[in-house]
Amino acid sequence: MNIIIIVSDTLRRDHLGCYGNGWISTPNIDKFSRISLTFENTYIGSFPTVPNRRDLFTGRFTFTYTDWSPLTAEEVVISEILEKQGYLSMFIADTPHTTAPGYNYQRGFSAWLKIRGQEGDPITTDPVDIKLPCAPHKLRNPERVKQMLRNNLLRKSEEDYFCAQTMRQACMWLEKNYREKFFLYVDTFDPHEPWDPPHYYVDMYDRNYDGEEVIYPVYGPCDYLTKREIKHIRAHYAGEVTLVDRWVGRLFQKIEDLDLLNNTIIVFTTDHGFYHGEHHLMGKSIITEKYQGLAPLYEEVTQIPLIMYIPKTKSRKIKGLVQIPDITATILDLVKAKHDVRMDGKSLLPLIEKNKKIRNFAVSAPSIIYGSTGGQKVTITTDDGWTLISGLKISETKEYITRIVDGQVRIQKPLSRNLEPELYYLPHDPSQNKNIFSKNKEKAKQIHAKFVEFLKDTKTDEKIVTMWSDFEI
Repeated sequence: MNIIIIVSDTLRRDHLGCYGNGWISTPNIDKFSRISLTFENTYIGSFPTVPNRRDLFTGRFTFTYTDWSPLTAEEVVISEILEKQGYLSMFIADTPHTTAPGYNYQRGFSAWLKIRGQEGDPITTDPVDIKLPCAPHKLRNPERVKQMLRNNLLRKSEEDYFCAQTMRQACMWLEKNYREKFFLYVDTFDPHEPWDPPHYYVDMYDRNYDGEEVIYPVYGPCDYLTKREIKHIRAHYAGEVTLVDRWVGRLFQKIEDLDLLNNTIIVFTTDHGFYHGEHHLMGKSIITEKYQGLAPLYEEVTQIPLIMYIPKTKSRKIKGLVQIPDITATILDLVKAKHDVRMDGKSLLPLIEKNKKIRNFAVSAPSIIYGSTGGQKVTITTDDGWTLISGLKISETKEYITRIVDGQVRIQKPLSRNLEPELYYLPHDPSQNKNIFSKNKEKAKQIHAKFVEFLKDTKTDEKIVTMWSDFEI
């Protein structure tokens, strides 16, 4: 069978109609879900952008041994395995980070294409004078926003937007190669910020706004924003989601036109979500000009959409726990690809075919190899509805350099010193508003023990296992 993987960066699960959203227009993704398997309990593994792709490409939980960094020569990726199976492969992306110099995530593909200009990609130096859409102190990186605005000045129509370019290139590649045995990987950075869809998409959700447009907000506590500004931020994000739906829909239609539904596995997913004021946070971490801190990973970030089309498989919703490395294992299982590469991912076929659960819990985390240097917390979600968010006591002042969360070099530092454990029971508290750790410490201890076993099962370095084994009640 052929394989198509589509990744839409920073796409919140609860912003899609097929996952219950009632106010954002996503008819094309919703239509695709109706012919596919819609996984209702999919969680990220490694966080954020680059570590997530590393999980997907290697089938491993890479947060256990590395940080945001290039692929190593020793890591075997799915494109290399499929190359040995005779697949023609193509990598098409406008996401800037995995194709940054030396990162090598296009390795093993027959060919690759990068659509340039996203975020702060420096493709032009003029004009020098760029007017910002809001006060600079509200923007995470004003200079990066200016660069993005420069990059966008040549746009003439919606077809020139990055997501549109990426999906059009994927369509054109399919037109020329659909008779081959192929693997197509498509990766769009939208709806990641800066949020700059055609403004008629924003107007769909907040037409009468006349204030500042905070399209690339500072990450961290959101008290620098008014409630009205946050509402408009959500409208900008919703507009990006609808833009993605329109152009992913174009790719879905091309797949259908080429009669590829009979012999092609199609996966649609993302890398993580985003806070729009929930938990008093904006973004997905805490950033200052010099320092990088980590925020707790709540459901808005960890629980993600995963829609998978498998020919001749009845469409339905599936409740079992799933994680990103499982996608890799499932694809290789479906196409019967022979390999001897160690993977942490588990094939979803027992879950799909026999409703046999493959995971009792899911682990979502930034890199854990530096301990608590950035205020890291690991999130463990169990199949019976518990979530433990747990870090280490801050016991050292040693600083580490990191490129999380956007490829820029910063010093990791706990910008919030609250590393106390958090425990939630999702059936009673789906928004995770009430921490019930103090009354359920034994339950938290049991869940933490699962995490330690997970580290051992994934052959994590013994020093790291020991570091994360202590759990003070």
